[in-house]
Amino acid sequence: MDNEESVRRAGGAELVRFRLGVVDEALRLFADQGYEATSVDEIAEAAGISRRTFFRQFRSKEDVIFADHEAQLVAAQEYLQQSPLDPWDAICEAAVQVFERFTRWRDIAERRYHVVRRVPALRDREIVTVFRYDRLFTDYLRERQPDSPDLARVQFTAAVTATHNYLLRRMVRGESAAGTADLRAELSAIPRGGRRPAGEDELVLAVFRRDLPARHVAELLSQRLGSLAETTAD
Repeated sequence: MDNEESVRRAGGAELVRFRLGVVDEALRLFADQGYEATSVDEIAEAAGISRRTFFRQFRSKEDVIFADHEAQLVAAQEYLQQSPLDPWDAICEAAVQVFERFTRWRDIAERRYHVVRRVPALRDREIVTVFRYDRLFTDYLRERQPDSPDLARVQFTAAVTATHNYLLRRMVRGESAAGTADLRAELSAIPRGGRRPAGEDELVLAVFRRDLPARHVAELLSQRLGSLAETTAD
């Protein structure tokens, strides 16, 4: 007999831990036996729960693989609703918190990565899951930054999730030891609302005749750059 009664009564962090335990057992079986060859009954038995309890918590075998994302999305949404930060910065911090939790659940993230890579249907599901983060962040900006161009909002959230996923994948593949500080640094470089981040260097392009003496080029550059600096200061 499993702990179904305690599962039904569980809430918050306890329920998250329970679900992660089932996810962990499922991924171990998928890695050892293959996704298609593993049954729901085998997952339930390995996790010490009944088939009925499994389907109370997960809709399908595919659903269990991404169950921790459900907790991540809920946590990110709750954070955004309460965050006192500027909306653009709040989204970056929400992404950092997601990354930090994945580093704590690194074994699960690594096993899922290798299982998903081998099953096309799961890769498609992963794409849908990433889109849900994009939609959560974009909808938040539409609510909190109604005057910003919608394209700028969409570009920003796409860049945030892409940066997060790039560093996460490198971590689970063992190619990088990047942590939350590295992610924050990369996210800080993403333009907010179509604007360049404060302090970012600008590119200045100058065109001169090929036969112009170098001394004259240097003088002209000095004059033009000085004028640019004065205009910026004004």
